[in-house]
Amino acid sequence: MVFDTVITGAEVAAPGGVHSADIAVRDGRITAMTLPGEPLEAVETVDASGLTLLPGLVDVHSHHREPGFTHKEDIASATAQCAAGGVTTTFAMPNVYPVPNTTEALEDMFALYRRSAIVNWNVNAAGTDVEQIPGLADMGIAAFKVFMVVDTGRDYPHMPGIGVHDHGKLMAIMEACAVVDVPLMVHPHDQALMDHIERGFWDRGERDALAYANAYAAHNGLVWDSAIATLLRLQEATGVHLHLLHVQTERSVELIAQAKARGQRVSAEVNPWALFLGHRWDNIERLGSYALSYWVDEHHVAALWDGLRDGTLDLVSTDHAPHTGQEKEVGWTDGWAANTGTPSAQFYSRMLLDAADCGRLSLERVVELTSSEPARLFRLPGKGTIAVGADADLVLVDRRTSARIEDSEVLSKIGYSPYAGQTYTGLPVRTFVGGTTVFKDGRVVGEPGSGTQSRRAEQPVGRR
Repeated sequence: MVFDTVITGAEVAAPGGVHSADIAVRDGRITAMTLPGEPLEAVETVDASGLTLLPGLVDVHSHHREPGFTHKEDIASATAQCAAGGVTTTFAMPNVYPVPNTTEALEDMFALYRRSAIVNWNVNAAGTDVEQIPGLADMGIAAFKVFMVVDTGRDYPHMPGIGVHDHGKLMAIMEACAVVDVPLMVHPHDQALMDHIERGFWDRGERDALAYANAYAAHNGLVWDSAIATLLRLQEATGVHLHLLHVQTERSVELIAQAKARGQRVSAEVNPWALFLGHRWDNIERLGSYALSYWVDEHHVAALWDGLRDGTLDLVSTDHAPHTGQEKEVGWTDGWAANTGTPSAQFYSRMLLDAADCGRLSLERVVELTSSEPARLFRLPGKGTIAVGADADLVLVDRRTSARIEDSEVLSKIGYSPYAGQTYTGLPVRTFVGGTTVFKDGRVVGEPGSGTQSRRAEQPVGRR
């Protein structure tokens, strides 16, 4: 048999650990895994000596900004960053315009991805219209998304049409998602508490980015813990698969662990900004709104790492959220007017490879957190593993090279990274989507429109 591609000489991070193997690809799938050196005939042979082959990353939480906000980012630029960072499947969030909370709006959004996406994709539709949930589920989405927040002083990124604060309506959405057996992602927030907390800062004349950071971290993360406690109790009542976003406090980790111990159907994620950017106050002082997302105090960060190691926290997703410099600069005087969120799709694999190099996580756990667990939790057959029959969504990484992130290499339309100046050990050097190379030699070579929808399977995907 002549294969399309054979990858030789790499160490392979596959189920059961890391070992040496040669990988053969045909028609977009892994068709053979052999001992190193066995003869395999192929159209292209890739010598990966000294490199590590990982399953492509599956990022279930990313803001691509199209349609409606393409001055920040678009599908082509977002998925180019994915290719450069080893992400082979990316899920878009619904805070775009029009909001994809109807089948018509979602189909229009799908058409944009079919035209422009370089890697595989899906869209987390807004689950704010209960009557639309069955039809949206039938379109192969892997999850719904609801925000429990309405921004004060700005109309983006949390605009009307995506936020739900009424607990009765939220329960109805959970019930509807449970019926169609599609997970519900929730951005946790307690709007009433934040209305009170932020008013105290404003009354004291504190409105800059540092005040904003302190407000959201106030009372040891009260707005997060209150919301997550409520969501977990609603999940228990409805049985929905609840996926919690933005976990960032020690108490939240404890609440999630308790819910899992009771057998609740709950999963949770951490974002790179909590571990590598907002984890240090000097970053907030130096970068202001450019570093926000949110500030996460030191003792919370320790709990996050513990939760990632012991399985309380299930995955790391980017929360890739680009905004222009102009939309951030205003934060030096009014943090509430600056758009919240930080970009990371191009670089988060480097951060986690560095965590493995430093011994914070094993390489096997990094693969679980970024590939196999998101594929399992969101029922993506063929994704997140290196095995015969799996999709050939793969990334070769150089675990020995240390590289400093520079603004000059940023592929986002915004042209900067808040991680610029940080150095990490571990670097993606080649990315394959369905066996086709989309990134190599420091360049994105994938074609817009070559990515396909990663549809949710009807039946669970087994733990590998």
